Amino acid sequence: MGWYGEFAPYVSVAERKQNAAKESAKLKKKGHVVQPIVIDGRTIAKTFWGKAWCEHLESFSDYENRLPRGRTYVRNGSVFDLKMSEGEVSALVSGSSIYKVKIAIAKVAAPKWTNIVKECSGKIASLIELLQGKFSKAVMEIITDPGKGLFPHPKEIKLSCSCPDSARMCKHVAAVLYGVGARLDNRPEDIFLLRQSDHIELISKAGSSPLAVPDTDTSNQISADTDLSTLFGIDMGDMSPAKAKPIKVRKARKTQAIKKSMTKKALKKIKKAVSKVKTSKKKLVPKAK
Repeated sequence: MGWYGEFAPYVSVAERKQNAAKESAKLKKKGHVVQPIVIDGRTIAKTFWGKAWCEHLESFSDYENRLPRGRTYVRNGSVFDLKMSEGEVSALVSGSSIYKVKIAIAKVAAPKWTNIVKECSGKIASLIELLQGKFSKAVMEIITDPGKGLFPHPKEIKLSCSCPDSARMCKHVAAVLYGVGARLDNRPEDIFLLRQSDHIELISKAGSSPLAVPDTDTSNQISADTDLSTLFGIDMGDMSPAKAKPIKVRKARKTQAIKKSMTKKALKKIKKAVSKVKTSKKKLVPKAK
């Protein structure tokens, strides 16, 4: 039986930070790129993506007893290295010692992903919105829907930590789960990576519709923190409209002004980028013999 629980040795926040700094320095000397979770203030997640992830976690009754201590750990910088890859989150957490956390996340079921792509099709009003890095609230809600979206359920998550706690979710794992929410604030594309889903399909579906200019108020849209090239892995180059400042459409009467600002050259480049995505997608499908 381990010492965990009431007999666990107390380690102050300052000491945990000091230990994390020492371990980080050792890893850097070995060429390891350390990716800490840094929380500014008490709010763990600030964007739609991050908040939706955290709310999703908190909706599970099995997790409610351990999550509060996880919040404390992630806020004070104990998660000093967190990486996401296909179907896995790996992290280092500074507690009474340095612990290794592994979280395996199952690949999204094919029928569910097909339905997500279908639901998102046509929800992005125009390529201009994509160029500006804007995504309709409808698309965001589909992807983050607790039941039908990309976020995993407890049965699709396997948790492990090197600490002595025998509980399925220790505070170190809880901290890492919250750390994922904080990371999604800046890199929402990682949710597709975790669920091993092909996000290019969403772009292909959006690009299959005729090019249009929004003619309604865009107050129901959410702007992603990352630009389009980062989020979807497309090199957009200098395709922004005449390198002008981002245009904010507030009323239908401003539609004409947007059309004028978009040069013919920029529009051609947008269409060409979408065409390349479609072509590369087709090349991945083996030809029938």
